[in-house]
Amino acid sequence: MIAAAEAELARTHADAFALAQEQTSRLRDASTREREMPLRSMAAELAVDARVSDRTLQSQLFEAHRTVTQFGASWEAWREGRLSRAHVRVIVDAGADLSDDSVRGAYEAEVLAYAETTSAGRVRPFAEQVAEKHNPKSMQERHDEAVLDRHVWVEDLRDGMSMLGVIGPSVEVHGVHDRLTRQGKAIKAVDRAARREAAERAAAGATPTDAGASFGLDEPGESCGTNGGDKTESAVWFDERTLDQIRTDLLLDMLLTSSPAVDPTGGAVEGGLGAIRAHVQVTVPATTLAGTTTGGAELDGKCAVDPETAKILAGNVPSFDRVFLDPITGAVLAVDRRFVTAEQKRYLVARDIRCRFPGCRRPARDCDMDHREDWALGGKTDVDNVGAFCRRHHAMKQAAGWTVVQEPGGRLRFTAPSGLEYTDDPPPRVVFLPNPPPPGAEPADEVVAPF
Repeated sequence: MIAAAEAELARTHADAFALAQEQTSRLRDASTREREMPLRSMAAELAVDARVSDRTLQSQLFEAHRTVTQFGASWEAWREGRLSRAHVRVIVDAGADLSDDSVRGAYEAEVLAYAETTSAGRVRPFAEQVAEKHNPKSMQERHDEAVLDRHVWVEDLRDGMSMLGVIGPSVEVHGVHDRLTRQGKAIKAVDRAARREAAERAAAGATPTDAGASFGLDEPGESCGTNGGDKTESAVWFDERTLDQIRTDLLLDMLLTSSPAVDPTGGAVEGGLGAIRAHVQVTVPATTLAGTTTGGAELDGKCAVDPETAKILAGNVPSFDRVFLDPITGAVLAVDRRFVTAEQKRYLVARDIRCRFPGCRRPARDCDMDHREDWALGGKTDVDNVGAFCRRHHAMKQAAGWTVVQEPGGRLRFTAPSGLEYTDDPPPRVVFLPNPPPPGAEPADEVVAPF
C-alpha cells in the first residue's frame, strides 16, 4: 500500500511536470528566464503546500517525470509493491545516461529481474555494471560530461557543526585526501618524537620545559604556559587530536587562509584571490556575550553557533548591528542606525533572516530588497513595503504572476497564479533569559553589556 501510494504521487508529479512543459511550449520568442517560469511557479506552489523547498520539489517533478516516462516498467513494479522507492531510484540513476529507448529497455529488464530479489544497496553495483555494458558512450565521453557537474555544498548539522561536501574529478579529490593524510601523519610523527623526548628527560630526572607539540598556541620556542606564569614550569602539552581531526583542521585552515596556485583575476582584484576572506552573518544575544546565558547564537539563520566561537567572532568585528527585540514576543523592534538604504537593509536582514518566499532558506544578506508594491507605481521604500527575496524568487514573483501583500508584523500573504493563498511570517525568535544563580550564591555584580 505504501509503495502504491508513493508511485501514484510520483505519477502526479510527472503529470505536473508535463503540464508545465505544455505551458512552456506555448511561449513564443521568450527569454530563457521566462521559459523557466511555468515549471518554477508550478514547483513553488506545490512546495509551499508540501512545506519543502521549491528547488527540492522541482527536482522531484523532474525525477518523477523521467521515471514514469522513461522507466515505465520500474514504475509499474513500484506501484505493484514488487520494488521500493529506493530500488527505483537506483535503477533510474544508473540508467540515466542511456538515451536510446531500446537500449534503456534492455537494461531495465535485466536489472529488474535481479532487483526484485534483493535490497536496493545490492542492486546499485549490479545496475551500474549492466548500464556500463549497454552504454554506447565511452568512459572518457561520460567523464567529460560528468565533470561539468562538479560543485561544492554545505549541509548544516546539529550542535553548531556543518558538513562541507565537494564533487569533483576522482584524481583531484583523492589527491586532496592523500595530501591531508600525509600532512596529518607528519604532525603525528612530530608529536610522537616530542613524547619520546619528554619520556627520556623524565627518565633522566630532568624538568620538562619546551617539550611537546602545539597547534598555534604559543610562539616558536615557547612552551604552553598558562595565565602568564613561568613557562619553565609549565606542563608538557601533546597533540591529542585524531588523524581525522587533524585532517579537518588542516583543510579548513588552508581553505580560509591560503591563496590558489593559479589566480585568473590577473590583478583585477586588489591582492588577488588570496585577499578575499569569508563573510558570515552571526546573530548573538547580548546575554551570551555577557556570559549570563549560554545559547542563542545563530549563523545566517541556518544553524546554531557555540558561545565561545560567537565571542571570538564578536571580538574581531569592527562594529555591531544591535537588534532590539520585544522581550515577550521576540519581534524585531529596531536596529541601531537607519536611513533609507543601508540601515533599512540591516533592519530587514535582522527581521527576515532569509528569503521570505515560503520554504526558501537563502540568507537575507544575499537577497534583493524587494518592494511589495512596485516603487515605480508609488510604493514606498520603507520596512513595511520592502523585504528580502532571493534573485530566483524575486524574478519568479515578477514574471510568473504571483502577488504579495505585506501585513502588520512582517507577515506576507502570497496569491499564486492558481488563486490559492499562502502566508509567510518572519522567523520566530527565542529569547534567552539570564541563568539563575546557584542556591546560596552571593548576589552577582551588575552585568554591563560589552557595547
